[in-house]
Amino acid sequence: MRKIGVWALLGVGTFLLVAALVARLWGFPAAQRTPLDTNSTTLLSGEAKGAVVQVGDGEAQPVVAVNRTLADADRSTDDAIVFGAYTCVAVDQDLEGPDDYCLPGDDKRIVTISAPPEGVEGAPDVFATDRRTGEALENGDLVPAGYEQKVGLVNKWPFQAEKKSYEIWDDVLGEAVEAEYVGTEDVEGHQTYKYEYTVTDAETDIAADTPGTYSQHKVYWVDPATGAIMKQTQDEQRLTESGDVALDMQIGYTDETVKDNVDTAVSNDRTLSLIGTWIPLVGGILGVVAILVGVLLLVGGGGRRRATTD
Repeated sequence: MRKIGVWALLGVGTFLLVAALVARLWGFPAAQRTPLDTNSTTLLSGEAKGAVVQVGDGEAQPVVAVNRTLADADRSTDDAIVFGAYTCVAVDQDLEGPDDYCLPGDDKRIVTISAPPEGVEGAPDVFATDRRTGEALENGDLVPAGYEQKVGLVNKWPFQAEKKSYEIWDDVLGEAVEAEYVGTEDVEGHQTYKYEYTVTDAETDIAADTPGTYSQHKVYWVDPATGAIMKQTQDEQRLTESGDVALDMQIGYTDETVKDNVDTAVSNDRTLSLIGTWIPLVGGILGVVAILVGVLLLVGGGGRRRATTD
């Protein structure tokens, strides 16, 4: 019975060591991938004025913006994820919820930056990114023909984000700009990395076939473990060539959106920490201890048998 117990101890120790290695070398990398069932609706609120916001007397109006992002699992792969996305802005006139903010048709409360999709292929914006790094991939066979090729980060930072600058896509410019790391900051009690970029009076199309100048100051608060954006603000201006204000908008994630993002990040961070740190650490320590104890008992038992024989 003693011998059976020793071998059982060695077996348990080996199992724990293998489990620790599998969790760290396979489980942790596998967990650091954007889920293929991503389906998110992000709400922003603030105010806007200009020719685009055709409500009121030219003064700033309260607005709500909706960003919708939907993954296409069929087009995605183990390493690449394909998204369909749209954004719309509504002049806030006691609308009831996100579905009302993006009503089709001629509702004058709605300022459509890009129309709501009917499935991913019907979306006005479709792109593919690396599931680990968040960087845009070549459209190739992943993205249906006719969609703009993006570069840099698009809708999230990489897992295990670093304290450095990243190239991030700007839809109005149609190119990537440098988002600079500017420090850490607590958001709803959760530590985030803060990044920002600024565009000043860039000459570009401010809408379809409408040249003008574009300025933007955008700030992101990012969960470093998952790369998810916890909070975002933007201060944006679009002027026509004649200097008329097409859009002057200041918006940011709503308090509810920020809280939901942080709650999700805390849960995901715990899962990553469990798989990447605690299971390998505890499993490794217990495995080594069990094997050492088993070996000592095995060696000690053999020594006692020889002494008895002598």
